Amino acid sequence: MNFGATPVALLKASGGNSFAAGSRGRDAHIVGVLGTDLLTRFKAVINCGTRLVFFKVDSSRRLELAKVALSQRFIKVPMLRQANGAFTVPCSVNGHPGSLLVDTGALVTTLDESAVRSLGIALQPTHATARFPTGVERKISLGEVNRLMIGDFKVPPTRLAAAALPGFALKQGNTQIAGILGLELLVMCHGIIDFDSSSLFLK
Repeated sequence: MNFGATPVALLKASGGNSFAAGSRGRDAHIVGVLGTDLLTRFKAVINCGTRLVFFKVDSSRRLELAKVALSQRFIKVPMLRQANGAFTVPCSVNGHPGSLLVDTGALVTTLDESAVRSLGIALQPTHATARFPTGVERKISLGEVNRLMIGDFKVPPTRLAAAALPGFALKQGNTQIAGILGLELLVMCHGIIDFDSSSLFLK
């Protein structure tokens, strides 16, 4: 896929950001991060289950992804693009409404710890930590979430991570989020992200 000439952001490979930290280890071959600017411009489709990304090169042809996905019993969840370029989806945790940040770069779905505790969900401490792009690290706990809805999709009861999310992660544009929807849950629910229609399909 040739994107042609396009402006990109440049970061020094030093400091506390997670990209720079990862570039010194087993991910030394990673030279950058593919952002929503290109994903939306080329109307990308990310199939989290198959780990494939598709780009639309012929703007005159309409992709009938929704029709095909719905025929395969996927549930369509609208994604809202925030002013900062991030995408969020509506959710509810044990009946309490909120929003989740869609982040395929996050390996693990992580809910905000204070929100989880306020819902009476018991948390068990772990030795794991979550590291955010600014270099902030937070301890991770695990809790059993029995009633998690993403849009109209009901997630099977599962154990999810919880951490004290930093302020910049909790506030996405004008939306206060309840957590980060990460890759492991997207894979488990056969997630397909369609940037053309700003939709997330789950099954």
